[in-house]
Amino acid sequence: MLSPEEQLKIIKKGVLEIISEEELLEKLKEGRPLIVKAGFDPTAADLHLGHTVLLQKLRTFQQLGHTVYFIIGDFTAMIGDPSGRDQTRPPLTKEQVLENAKTYKDQVFKVLDPEKTVVVFNSSWLAEMKAEDLIKLTAKYTVARMLEREDFKKRFKENIPISIHEFIYPLLQAYDSVAIKADVELGGSDQRFNLLIGRDIQKEYGIEKPQVAILLPLLVGTDGVKKMSKSYGNYIGITEPPEDMFGKVMSISDELMWQYWQLLTDLTVEEIEKMKKDVESGLIHPMEVKKELAMYIVERFHSKEEAVKAKEHFEKVYSKKEIPDDIPVVKVQDLNIQQQEVELFELVFMLNLSPSKAEAKRLIKQGGVKLDGQKVEDFLYKVDLTKPHIIQVGKRKFVKLEVNS
Repeated sequence: MLSPEEQLKIIKKGVLEIISEEELLEKLKEGRPLIVKAGFDPTAADLHLGHTVLLQKLRTFQQLGHTVYFIIGDFTAMIGDPSGRDQTRPPLTKEQVLENAKTYKDQVFKVLDPEKTVVVFNSSWLAEMKAEDLIKLTAKYTVARMLEREDFKKRFKENIPISIHEFIYPLLQAYDSVAIKADVELGGSDQRFNLLIGRDIQKEYGIEKPQVAILLPLLVGTDGVKKMSKSYGNYIGITEPPEDMFGKVMSISDELMWQYWQLLTDLTVEEIEKMKKDVESGLIHPMEVKKELAMYIVERFHSKEEAVKAKEHFEKVYSKKEIPDDIPVVKVQDLNIQQQEVELFELVFMLNLSPSKAEAKRLIKQGGVKLDGQKVEDFLYKVDLTKPHIIQVGKRKFVKLEVNS
């Protein structure tokens, strides 16, 4: 059993802020399993690596002997978290939320230990609230305090509407902490306000030692600029095929790679620092360290065998500039084209290599499309359909076009 001080050192890895560190150490010294909480609103069906930053820290607490409460915010998701929003979030229906939540359990147990995880839906207590209970909850916080929040303050100043239900969201999230008597709550840096309200509301409900708030960085996406998000298209989904996942990890910058090592793996700070020094001294090439990272991530969400295959695929296609053996094959006759020639952008769209003809044109103009290994930047280029071709879009999409026999 590690000492409280040793546990604290491990917990602090990759953390931005602990409110407060002294309180956390005091709780650890009590020698009991702490109740550690994180809430996820199922606003989309699939999780990405950005979501797993919190899961990784929850896993750390589990490894230290503490109990994790994974709260699926099926009730709060119907309201929508206003954090970081410059306008009211469109509400989701109960049906949409439940559909999105279906896959959450399977996905989170790729990281968390199911034996040490309590999965709960916050509708189990929030949906039971009467109007009287809700009024009592809202009476425990003031509008002035709510308007101290940066995003609310900005919207109020710019006369952008703030709906009353958006004020209620952080109070309901805080009540989750009351319901499970949380000792610790984890959240991204954008959740600071919500987590602090949790502390205040717990005190209002008679919890003398309120939860410690632990804030973690927002994982930067594959573009190296913005936080990972599906809306930015810079995400790595945890249900993506192994080869796609491996390729996306390999696409991040050498500098960003260290944040991924720190926030998404079980390696200690010392182990990561040693790798970093070995790269800086030239002992190891950063490409090899990044391959290890990609292997680690793919193995966690798929298997070791799939990770090895994904690495081999990457080295064959990208390192050796070869065309993979298992690319999809499409026959010209299946495209239902009558003429013997077709413009390249039309062909890219027909082969489902782009979501629209406009996107196909953009990809070609930007040099993202190759025909038989040669880059073609004229989207009106006529492709001869009497001959077989290999069409490549970006780094990972290939189609072999075969001529009718």
